[in-house]
Formats: sequence, structure tokens, C-alpha cells
Amino acid sequence: MEKTHRVAVIGGGVSGAVAAIELSNLGIKNVLFEKEKSLVNGPPFCHLHAGGNLYPDITDQQCQTLLRQSIEMARLFPESIDERPTLISVQKTEDYSVKKITNRLDMLREHYAFLVEQNPANKVLGSPKDYYRIYNKEELLSLQQRNTVKIPTQPDEWMINAIKLIDIEKLKTPIILVQEYGWNFFRLAAQAQLALEKTDHCTLHLNTEVCEIKDFRNKNTNYNWEVHTKDQVFKVDYLVNSCGYKTGVLDETLQLKSERLIEFKASYVSQWKPLEGLIPELIFHGKRGTENGMAQLTPYCNDYYQIHGMTKDVTLFPDGLMDAKGSTSQPKFNKEITRKLENGWEENEVNSRTKKSIDFIGKFVPSFKDAKVGGPPLFGAQQIAGKDPDLRVGEVKFPSRSYARSEIIKASSAYTVASKIIDKLKEEKIISFNKTHNRTNILEKISTSEIDRLSADFSAMRGYSRDLSKLLVKR
Repeated sequence: MEKTHRVAVIGGGVSGAVAAIELSNLGIKNVLFEKEKSLVNGPPFCHLHAGGNLYPDITDQQCQTLLRQSIEMARLFPESIDERPTLISVQKTEDYSVKKITNRLDMLREHYAFLVEQNPANKVLGSPKDYYRIYNKEELLSLQQRNTVKIPTQPDEWMINAIKLIDIEKLKTPIILVQEYGWNFFRLAAQAQLALEKTDHCTLHLNTEVCEIKDFRNKNTNYNWEVHTKDQVFKVDYLVNSCGYKTGVLDETLQLKSERLIEFKASYVSQWKPLEGLIPELIFHGKRGTENGMAQLTPYCNDYYQIHGMTKDVTLFPDGLMDAKGSTSQPKFNKEITRKLENGWEENEVNSRTKKSIDFIGKFVPSFKDAKVGGPPLFGAQQIAGKDPDLRVGEVKFPSRSYARSEIIKASSAYTVASKIIDKLKEEKIISFNKTHNRTNILEKISTSEIDRLSADFSAMRGYSRDLSKLLVKR
């Protein structure tokens, strides 16, 4: 059976899903292929990266780009945004200067104000003047003496709850609170899938693997590609490679050479004692890859927490960062990492790594050492275009006619990629349209209750508590 579409998107991660949504919003007929049984199964994300505050070593330009892109995605998926701030601190063992971080935050606050001035709808992180707040040691010690606030609404209240738990003597001061919001990928996945299932402009194929792609660009046909699945053939004008860390596999099929790194990382799910009040996300900066690498504790509903630790015992892995060899475009992981990606983790691995992550956070939050394993790790692999492992902003390339390759590193770049692909479709005269003419927003047609139900199902289906699908701060 043959099907005809304007665009085929291969890969239903966040980039592929957003591309299909934006195409559908403009009435462009597209087909999306995802080999798993639901959308957005790749590396989990838990914060917007609204300014690159988790990466003190990246350039100011990357920070500004991440801020702009995060605002775009927050506007697109407001039902997935958890409006709680992030505490930023620096371990005393490290060379990082708190002043360098606050100087960067001054720059970002100014840039955020500029974006809001350009378009008031960009004001998704609160007032620009409140983008961050600095607390010196005297203020922190004073806040420690105040009563816990069950549902914080002001920066001081969030800091009261956090500083009561933290060993301040392990950290440089001042400490910072930033309007770096949380981001729930279960909710984004649910809203995206519901929207694409309901629109007439996208044909969504889950549980579907692309077996073959045939190039018809120079064969005098009225289409450019044939996409073959097990039992169907799709004739399309344009091909979008959104295969995540496996984009090189499709490149090799099309005989294209490209440079990329791939990196495997994991975070861990724990359950802690009930706290008297909500806390912000906690960041304790340190040098990546050392025993003092960045520690990160992300709160979820009902006492669940996600843990990152940029050490070789927690988030990072031996041979976890791989380059392509020789003439190939697709790097390959070792057998152990490949097994995790394809078949999941052994129970002893889950327990061992999660307990190490709990102990790591316990260095800064002593009472957290009593936390327990709360479920399987959140894990996955990401691609990094080129050879720079510190790159955090990836977008899209167009290596040949009627073909786009998404190269996002952080989920916040997905809307930018979709917009650039649509511009390229117009440039190549695949489509002709006005971006504002007859534009719809298929995401707006999805209710909160629908998102609640499906996101909880996704969380349970992937082996986690349904509580991980809920927002910590109710909208």
C-alpha cells in the first residue's frame, strides 16, 4: 500500500515530535515514524536550561541561545513546565568563581528583558528583574532560623526550605536562586502524542521501524523519496532525520559522511522522607568527571527525586562518550552500554548506582543519605554534532537537497530546528505558505485532564511511579 505525504519525519523524540507538530500547525501533510510504542523515549530532561546555568564553562552566546530556545519551548508546552526555581551554588573544593556566575546572570537578565520587550509573551520565567536573587552567608544563616513554608511563592520562602537541609560549610557563598524552571518530559510526550493523534495533517506510526529509504530525487518522479516500512511504502517530498543519537545510521544509508559524538548518561530516581515544605532544584557546581563533579537534586511530587552527579560513579560512564571510527558516521557504544539502551538495567546495577548517587548528594544534603531507590534509572544517549564535547546548543543541518538532519543536544532546541526546517521547505519550493496564514495550534486542543491521564500512563509504562508525571507546583 502506497501513501503520499509532503514530509517524512523519522524518529519520534522531542525534535521529531515538535517538527511534526509545527508542520501540522501549518497544514503541511506529514508522516512521523517512531519505533517505540510512544513518543519521546529518549534521554529524559528535568529543567528548561533557561540560560545554561548548569554549564559554567559554555560560552555566553550558547547561554543566550539556550535562554531564547527555552522560552520558545515553554510557550509551546506550558502544561509541562514546573514553576519552581533552581538553587545554584559552588563547592568549596572548586576553582569556579561565584562572581563569574553572577556576572553571567546579569548578562542573561538583560537578555531576558530584551526578549520580553520584543514580545511580552516571552515573559514565561517571571519578571526579568526577578530572574535571579543572590544570598550572602549572613542572609542564609538568618533564613535558616525562619519557619518552613509548605508551599513557597517567594524566593526567600524557597530558600528558607532549602537552606535548612544544606550543609552550607561545604559551599562558597553567596548562593543564588534562579528562575530556571523544571520541565516534565512525561507531560510533554503526552501532549505531543495526543495532538498528533488528533490532527488530520500528521499520520503517526508508532511501533514502526523504517526498513529502507530509496532516493528518487533524480528519477523524474513527482516525489523525492520512498520510505519503506515492513508492510507499507510512503512517497514523500522531503526527509527529516530525527533519529537522535542514531542520526548517523540514516546518514550512512544515504551515503553521507558526518562528524558527531554520542554520549550515554543516566540519572537516578530516589524516594526520600516527606518534607515540611517544597524545595527548589539544587545544584552544587564542581568540575565534570572528577569526584567533585556537579551534583544535582531535582524534586518531584510525593517525595520522589531525580539525581545527577557529573562523576564516573553516577551520571558519567567509562566509554560513555564515543566518536565515529574511520569512514563511518555512526559512533558505537560498548556492549555494556548497548545492553542498557536496548534491554534495560540489571537490578544490581540499578541499586548500586542509585545508592552511589544518594551518597553523593548526601555530601551536601546530609539527611538525604536516608533516601531509598525509587525506580529504574532515567537514561539515554544524545548526539553532539562535530568534535566539541562541551557543545550544548545543537540545531539542524541540510547536507543534501530535500534532506534535513536534526542535531539537537538539549530538548529546548527542538522548536528552533522545526522552524528552520520549515524555512528550508519554502526555500526549496517544496511548499509555499505564509507562516501566519491559517496557522493553528494543535497543542491547544489538548486538555489538562487528557495530559494528566496519558502522562501518568507513560510514567507507569516505563517502570516509574505515576507521581513523576505530576507537576510539583500546580498551575
